[in-house]
Amino acid sequence: MKPLKVLILLHPEQMPPSNIKELSAQGQLDFKTEISVIGALRRNRHEVKAIGVKDELKPIRDEIENWKPDVVFNLLEEFHGNTAYDQNVASYLELLQIPYTGCNPRGLMLSRGKDLSKKLVSYHRVPTPPFAVFPKGRKIVRPKRLTFPVIVKTLSEDASLGIAQASRVDDDASLKERVTFIHERHGTAAIAEQFIAGRELYVGVLGNQRLRALTVWELDFGDMAGDGAAIATEKVKHDAAYQKKHAIQSRPAKDLAPELQTRLKHLAKRIYRTLELDGYARIDFRLSADGVPYFLEANANPDIAESEEFAQAAKHDGLKFRDMIDRILALALQRHRTGT
Repeated sequence: MKPLKVLILLHPEQMPPSNIKELSAQGQLDFKTEISVIGALRRNRHEVKAIGVKDELKPIRDEIENWKPDVVFNLLEEFHGNTAYDQNVASYLELLQIPYTGCNPRGLMLSRGKDLSKKLVSYHRVPTPPFAVFPKGRKIVRPKRLTFPVIVKTLSEDASLGIAQASRVDDDASLKERVTFIHERHGTAAIAEQFIAGRELYVGVLGNQRLRALTVWELDFGDMAGDGAAIATEKVKHDAAYQKKHAIQSRPAKDLAPELQTRLKHLAKRIYRTLELDGYARIDFRLSADGVPYFLEANANPDIAESEEFAQAAKHDGLKFRDMIDRILALALQRHRTGT
């Protein structure tokens, strides 16, 4: 790929400091995605400029008009402090007719609502756990079709936000308590879905029309996995000390029959197309003890830090990180050029 002018959109607090090498290990971990992406772009000889975007669109327009980038690398996950507004930033970039990386606004909207995405993919015969949604301000009553145990999550947030061991509940009193916690702490509706005891599997998908499903990846719960009840809590996903204590690791899924691996990749692509995703996404499954892969959620624009699941799966498949970053740029340019 020829060198490009790349404008990176990120959160102001995620702007890497100039003294990156002087940061502690934890400090570098806090900026892992931004450091990874900026470093790869520069190694690929692209001219890079990063701006922090919080609650104003004008800086984006000013940079596009004045600096004239070839493409925008979108690392924003929220706008005005609201994750639901990230789709509006993508829409704004479309209105400015500038190529941008990651998912389009339709895919961002369809994949964010866990209830809507489950309804859409279940229509296409993808196994999905039974669930119920509990809006704020309404009486919390469990429908009879939803049986215990269930896991309670925020309806629209990702990155395991709000998920703890207390999220798995076994009775109506605990369900009411946890739903109330989601309402009050996170300010969103809650979703409760039947808990599937089993393995946590992820499939990364890269592409617009022609899709590439990456190696099936697994979140290995280490010494927590014995009873099959382990869940991907915030600590399991993001606390390095906790991961070390319990031997938790993220790695290629082991001992999966070839036909099951093929099925998982096929399902991931079907979900990707159903939810109108493009660019790149990660599809999360729970594999039950009897070998049924249940769709949990689709993560549009997942974390692509070099150390995270998506990039590691790509590397396992022979796609080096810097090549993956150029591929993401190429997909942005292709979508802009062809409208697909």
